[in-house]
Amino acid sequence: GAAMAHGHGPGRCRCCGEEAAERGAAWGLYLRIDRQRLQCLNERREGSGATVFRPWEERGDRSQFVESDDDEELLFNIPFTGSVKLKGVIVMGEEDGTHPAELRLFRNIPHMSFDDTAKEPEQTFSLSQDPLGELEYPTKIARFSNVYHLSMHFPKNFGAETTKIFYIGLKGEWTEVSEGRVREGPGFCFSRDSKPSIPTQAHRHQVTICNYEASANPADHKLEQITPQTHFIS
Repeated sequence: GAAMAHGHGPGRCRCCGEEAAERGAAWGLYLRIDRQRLQCLNERREGSGATVFRPWEERGDRSQFVESDDDEELLFNIPFTGSVKLKGVIVMGEEDGTHPAELRLFRNIPHMSFDDTAKEPEQTFSLSQDPLGELEYPTKIARFSNVYHLSMHFPKNFGAETTKIFYIGLKGEWTEVSEGRVREGPGFCFSRDSKPSIPTQAHRHQVTICNYEASANPADHKLEQITPQTHFIS
């Protein structure tokens, strides 16, 4: 099908121990969302749409979700704090009729309304029920290589009156648009000149700067020992 497990790029580490940490770091684009301007149209509870964009490790938190209001449609307008290359999407719901059945992606059309969704999307996915947040839908990267605003339209579900989404994962790379030094942070970040295809430095860089308690010895520079919840490297 369209969904696939995540793959490794060139130069991957020999040890598998940090794979979960590496995968969690790869889904760091939620950190690059301009939360002040993030919109979710037709959400039942105001502000609930923003809660589904959170760390990959916290995708199983069932207390945070968005439910549609009038019908089964949901529309997210997601502005980023820079330029994003979107590589993959995860959509997690319940294993029932409330799970969204289709996702339509639009790029760089700020403030989309439901009327605007009549346009042709850049890409459409038929979604499978994914209660654990395990299915990754790869984007056509050429179409999503310079995204400053992403709209996600969920037009229908598996038969319920309303749609519920518990987690949306966004995988990719982020570049600060303004001139000067590229800001550091956990999302994939590269200057325009660097090669994002070599993950070793990038992964180390990303996993190290997480918003978690520092409990490891900063001298421990072994990647095998990094798990985002507990480790920190300066």
